Amino acid sequence: MGEKTDPRVGSLIRELKKLSKEKGVRIWKDVAERLEGPRRNWAEVNVSKLQRYARDGETVLVPGKVLGAGRLEKRLIVAAYSFSRSAAEKIRAAGGEAISIEELMERNPSGSGVRIMG
Repeated sequence: MGEKTDPRVGSLIRELKKLSKEKGVRIWKDVAERLEGPRRNWAEVNVSKLQRYARDGETVLVPGKVLGAGRLEKRLIVAAYSFSRSAAEKIRAAGGEAISIEELMERNPSGSGVRIMG
């Protein structure tokens, strides 16, 4: 991996790989590998896709950015590298949470019950 220009990305990738190795969990390594690629290839997921494919009460991880196009009526915990302002507002308005990938790693180090979308 070439070093990322955004220090947060490089740090996040190292933490994801470290947690994957410590816990023996593949999900964190998978997310790290997705974030190692060029930013133009990162996932961009609209809230309409969350509405369509996620189940109510589910935890969803987007290795990229969540955008605000569409409606969301399901209560979800959504972790992503970043959120547009409207996406974060729609997630909260539906009773869910918009959190960072780092926060999800802290809350759920085993990665159980997390769906990767994007």
